[in-house]
Amino acid sequence: MLMYKVGVVGDKDSIMGFLALGIDIFPAYDSDEIKKSIHKLVEDEYAIIYITEQASLLAKESIAKYKDYQLPAIIVIPGIGGSMGLGMNEVRESSKRAIGADILFKE
Repeated sequence: MLMYKVGVVGDKDSIMGFLALGIDIFPAYDSDEIKKSIHKLVEDEYAIIYITEQASLLAKESIAKYKDYQLPAIIVIPGIGGSMGLGMNEVRESSKRAIGADILFKE
């Protein structure tokens, strides 16, 4: 059976709970650490990379580099401080690209 690897990148307080789910954690606090973690996860063939909203702001270029790849799926999640709306915006943009219209979040 094929098993995909899942990892999460962000500040330690925000990602520690993922250990209980068996997800590999990669604490990172500055832009360089975050970018290196993303690159390592891609090299190590992780299928899903969760990244906190705060961390995603520091690694926009690295995330954009893999946006059109089938794997890994890079998913922005809220950090311990709550949602900044970035993850929901990603869902909105992805659905607009796939469908051609904003049917999920009509304004």
